Amino acid sequence: MLQSTDFTLDLQGRRVAGRWLRHASAPARAPLVFLHDSLGCVATWRDFPAALAERTGRDALIYDRLGHGQSGPFDRPRERDYLLHEAGEVLPAVLDACGVKRAALFGHSDGGSIALLAAAALPGRVTAVVVEGAHIFNEPATVAGVEQAVRDYASTDIAARLVKYHGDKVDALYHAWTDTWTAPWFRDWSVAGHMPGIVCPLLVIQGEDDEFGTLAQVRGMVEGASGHAEALILPECGHTPHREAREQVEGTVARFLQQAD
Repeated sequence: MLQSTDFTLDLQGRRVAGRWLRHASAPARAPLVFLHDSLGCVATWRDFPAALAERTGRDALIYDRLGHGQSGPFDRPRERDYLLHEAGEVLPAVLDACGVKRAALFGHSDGGSIALLAAAALPGRVTAVVVEGAHIFNEPATVAGVEQAVRDYASTDIAARLVKYHGDKVDALYHAWTDTWTAPWFRDWSVAGHMPGIVCPLLVIQGEDDEFGTLAQVRGMVEGASGHAEALILPECGHTPHREAREQVEGTVARFLQQAD
């Protein structure tokens, strides 16, 4: 039985909220650290982290990035390097504050990009990486998907549905995502050059029907990484494989992590 403990960190005046899922006896293997998508938070993962922690016998750490969930608001303008900032500065600070020396990362969408960049920046600290729906460059399919999200925000009740997760931060959060990825100055964004820095095992998961990216993203990650890298491509699946193809994702990730470290 996992014990769930919510916590709040003070990172130089910035409030970061998170959750530990721990086994009764401390596992020998590195904990799983979950990195959410551009509109996500601890709560939007639902029971997936707990299920994967149980299945793999690892503890799990989940946290809300600034501007999301129960954490404080954004503390800096959304700039071209925002994912590098999260990977190279915020994530290590969270790990330090939580006493995590080595971690296996699971990232979704923006969280996946952060996980990849962290693995490249922290090769001695990241033991394995699993990403789903991640991006290493902006492409027309991504822009088109985000442009549709802009229209959805104006014409549906998505803002009201997000309030229960993000409170009064919803509008700033949504625009930080959509304004960045559709901006002219972000059209040529790429971190593909960081992929050779990934030396730990890498599993890339993507739905064939992902509305925010093509399989060129997967090829760039798998072919670019220096260590062992493999892909799981899911038919009839969109941008959120851990919900849309839950059992297959859980089983593949459990096998991968068993062999990874």
